[in-house]
Parts: sequence; structure tokens; C-alpha cells
Amino acid sequence: MSMFCRQCEQAVKREACVTRGVCGKKEDTAALQDLLIHVLKGIAVYGKLARELGIKDRDTDLCVIEGLFSTVTNVNFDSSKLVDIIHKSYKIKEKIKNLFLAEYKEKNGKDFQGRLFEVAKWNPADTLKDLVEQGRAFGIMADPKLDKDILSLREILLYGLKGMAAYADHAVILGKESEDVNFFFYKGLSALADDSLTADDLTNLIMEFGKVNLTCMEILDTVHTETFGHPVPTKVSLGIKKGPAIIVSGHDLDDLKQLLEQSKDSGINIYTHGEMLPAHGYPGLKKHKHLAGHFGTAWQNQQKEFNDIPAVILMTTNCIQEPRASYKDRIFTTGLVAWEGVAHIDAKDGKKDFGKLIKKAKDSDGFKKDTPGKEILVGFAHHTVLSLADKIIDAVKNKQIRHFFLIGGCDGAELGRNYYTEFAKKVPKDCIILTLACGKFRFNSLDFGTIGEFPRLLDCGQCNDAYSAIKIASSLASAFKCSVNDLPLSLILSWYEQKAVCILLTLLSLGIKNIRLGPTLPAFISPGVLKVLVEKFSIKPIVNPDSDLKEILG
Repeated sequence: MSMFCRQCEQAVKREACVTRGVCGKKEDTAALQDLLIHVLKGIAVYGKLARELGIKDRDTDLCVIEGLFSTVTNVNFDSSKLVDIIHKSYKIKEKIKNLFLAEYKEKNGKDFQGRLFEVAKWNPADTLKDLVEQGRAFGIMADPKLDKDILSLREILLYGLKGMAAYADHAVILGKESEDVNFFFYKGLSALADDSLTADDLTNLIMEFGKVNLTCMEILDTVHTETFGHPVPTKVSLGIKKGPAIIVSGHDLDDLKQLLEQSKDSGINIYTHGEMLPAHGYPGLKKHKHLAGHFGTAWQNQQKEFNDIPAVILMTTNCIQEPRASYKDRIFTTGLVAWEGVAHIDAKDGKKDFGKLIKKAKDSDGFKKDTPGKEILVGFAHHTVLSLADKIIDAVKNKQIRHFFLIGGCDGAELGRNYYTEFAKKVPKDCIILTLACGKFRFNSLDFGTIGEFPRLLDCGQCNDAYSAIKIASSLASAFKCSVNDLPLSLILSWYEQKAVCILLTLLSLGIKNIRLGPTLPAFISPGVLKVLVEKFSIKPIVNPDSDLKEILG
């Protein structure tokens, strides 16, 4: 069938994108991404069997992680690159298949005769055109007879795996990985090809996934802090300095580090954009004097924000939008990000040469003058907040702090997202707001003041720093000798893409209830699955700030 994509919040009519993605994804690209997932399922079938025999293959692990991440919303829009990834993935499937079959025969003295899903037997076409045709047969709606709840649960698991792959990829680049995480990619993907699994089986697997994703986020937090230091409270300028500039968007802190090192003493100012804002809190990054400040807001505003600026742009991960002609020759991609016709910087042995990017910035006019801007605070990850735990606990007991609100998640272009701005504005002055991810840009430039020595707005970091928020909540619950659900804490979350899905599943796996989710509920959640989420976890859609606050605070 033709394109059918509903993995993000922008799905047309709250149903699906069927001709072209709102994100800019073309039908051919969507078919290739569906086909890539099909190939990865085949790898997973053999990968799981191989793991169970004690066979580990790093090439296979990386192929699955990078392949999944390539299909996350706003990552890879380059069909030719997707063709290369598909063919490479097929070769990896054959490699892990042969490793498994040989080891099985060695250990058992006979050939493997066990059951294999059809997905493990598939072979790719040679050309882009033929691959696209193959991909059309493997979309999420390929089986019209499939039970709607089973389909919904499969999609939830798949999108969770995609989100976790993004975090795993960042951790692997910095030299950290987990056997539990790597194995679950095989377990989860192969389960998607198993028609014998019931709704209960898939639900249990999804809850298991949520806990594995917590491990993945913990690993990423650990390697970030080991590499760059624990974030510390830091004022970040939203102004502009005169001179050449490079703006770095995405999430990859290692890319920023390498660029800062290579551009030292070049006269170029480096600015963060979008989810790179928390970089300013890390000692290992903020030490670079030419990390000048933060430019712009969240990802969905990039076309407007990048349009006429005399600066060079580096996209390190999602979210990239179709570059306008006015800056297409000044934007570079790296890592797994790709857009047809946009210059790309590859890594060699983990190192990237940003020379072309730096030269482009030097040759540009740069900003003509200093433009002052206000300052905002970042750096309130778990290490900083928990160092103040005793004071926070006292403030709660003394009724200085009445309630905590975690208002965070993905931002997007949906008009209903103004809810989060209004909600934050209306939070009473004796309440603390924790925030993370790009949803913060709806309100992080507002002045919320303080409660005693505590800023009322505490920026915990990127979306993966949901781990920080979980650790803070768990530690406070331990201190108050109660469950997280009994804390004076409410979660007001916004979602957009698959990383938000994996975070939500982690929260649910921890038994956290009464999450308010918006701006709309995912199109891939069936009525039957939604009923379970409401009954078991009391998950609910946002309504309006006034009524939601009244219900929370009484």
C-alpha cells in the first residue's frame, strides 16, 4: 500500500500521513524506512538466537541501533543513504545468521531445524525503485486482518525501541553500552515478527522494555557526566556576539566537544540551538570561552530562525526540517542525520573533521554587531538538585514549597501546545517547576522568580535527562518514605516523537500514575489499549490549565 505513517504527533487528521509526511518525509522515503525495519527484524531473529548461544557481534549490535535511529522522525530524509543502510543491514543479517548456524552445529552436532519467522528469510532488491516497491508491502498496515490492539501494542513497542536506539547510539559513541540494552533490541524486534504473541504478552514485553530503557538512559547519563562532568547551574546568554558564528542543533554533546576543540582561537563563536541548550551546564563544555550562548528556540522554528542569519549550522541529530534555499548551502549534517543535497560530515574512527564547516563560517560575513539578550539558567540535573535535597525537604515540610510540577517533553508546531506556556504561567508561586527537553522553550525565557534560595524553574536537561527527573523523584520519595505517586508531584508531559514514547513507557514501567499527556493522544494508541492505560495508570489527556491545576491542587 502507499505511505501510512503515524509515529509522531503531527499525523494528519490525528490519523496518519498517507502521501507526504508533515515532517517533510516523502512516500519513497517512508517505504524505505518501513523496509529497513523489516530487515532489522530479520537481523533480530538471528541476533536473539545467537545471543542465546553466547555469540556477540559488535557490527550487528551497531547496525540495529543505527538502523532504528535512522527511522526516528526528523533524522534521515535521504533515500539514497537509506538504500545503502538497507543493503548493509542485509549483509549484517547474513553475517549473524552464518555465525549462529555454525555455532549451533558446532554445539549440537546437527543443523538448526527450529522455527524461523518469514522476516528472517527475506532478500532485498538491488535498485532504489525496486526497494521502494518492496517497502510498500511491509508498512504497519500490511496486514488488514491484524487485531487493532495487537497492532497498537506492536507500534508502541517499535516506537519505544526507536527512541531507545537514539539514546543507545549516543552512549556507544562515547564508549558506553549495556548487554541488557543490546539484547533487548533483538528480543523486542523479533517479537514484532511473532504472530503467536497475545496482547498480554506484548503488554508485558512493553513493561519490560520500559525498565530496560531506564538502564539505557542511566548509561547515557553516566557517560555524559564521566566525559563532561556533572552539570552545574549556569547562566546562558540568549544574545548574539559580533563575528563569525556556527550554530549547533540536535543532541550530540560529543559533536559539540569536537567542534569546540577544532574551532578554538579561530575567532568563531559557537552557539547552541534547540536541545543543545543543556550543554552550557557541563564543565567540560562550558570551559570553552567561544561557546558564546544559545540561539533560537525549539526545532520546529528552525526554518524561520535560520532563514536570514549570517551563520553556519550543524545538525547533529534530529530534528532537521527541509532546509530553505536561503541557508541550504550553510547547513551541514553529521552522524545519522541526512537530507538530500545537504553537505554531510562523516566520522573516521570516532573523529570528525569540521574543517569545511569552520572555513565556511570564517568566509561568511558573520553577525555585524553585538545584540544583547536576556540570560536563562540551566544545569539542574540530579547531581545538583539532590545536593540540595535536605533543604528541599525542609522547604516542603515548612510549607515553603507546596507542589512540584514536571512540565516537559517534546515541542512541536501544534497550536494546542500553548497550553504548556499558560500552565507554567499559572503555576502558583509556592510551587517548583522542573523541565526538560525542547518543550521548555514554551516558557523557559519567562521569569518565575525564586522560593527562598531555589529558582522556581529548574532545567534538568535534554529529553534523555528524564533519567535525572526520575532519580530526583525517587530520591525525594525515599526521603519522605512514600511512593513517587504519593509525592506532591505532577507530570505534565508533551510528546512529539519516538524518544517521548520510550520515556513514557519507562515512567509507566515504574508504576507512575496520573500523567497528563498532550497536546493530543498518539494516533497509534487503539481504544482498547487506551482503556488499559486509563484503568491501570490513570493516564489522561490535558484539558485546559485552569481545570487541570484545580484538579491537581484542589
